[in-house]
Amino acid sequence: MSKPLLTLLASACAMAIPTMAHSRPVSLTVQLKNYGGDGAYLAAYLTDAKGAYVRTLWVAGGKAKYHKHLSEWSRISSGDAKRLDGITGASVGAGRTLKVSADLANAMIDAGFEIRIDAAAEDMRDSPMEVRVPLSTANIGKPQAGKQYIQSVAFQLP
Repeated sequence: MSKPLLTLLASACAMAIPTMAHSRPVSLTVQLKNYGGDGAYLAAYLTDAKGAYVRTLWVAGGKAKYHKHLSEWSRISSGDAKRLDGITGASVGAGRTLKVSADLANAMIDAGFEIRIDAAAEDMRDSPMEVRVPLSTANIGKPQAGKQYIQSVAFQLP
């Protein structure tokens, strides 16, 4: 290997290691109610202490034409060109469970950040901010109830 390539590789590794050390995986479990309709579209996203959009964690439901029904997420994330990069999957059927994971910075824990989930199902009422879960150590593993489609949401920080 040439010296410039080795230098570049060493620099990249040196910059990546502190970032990895300051983040941790969060796993999110969303249990849907048996609401009697088609599969739900869900958008799980992160907001800061002021309620401003930070990033999308997962979108369940691949047809972009229906994402407008996830209205709060759609509205506040519209400027994020990468909001769907690699974080979409199929819609979630009534009574089913969605499990997703993402890496979050340690500094977000107990700092006023929230995991929010918007929900919608075909021919049924949309439910913006169906559930809001403060990202705090006090809420780890504690199920939070949703309003219409979601039975509960819980997150774990291994």
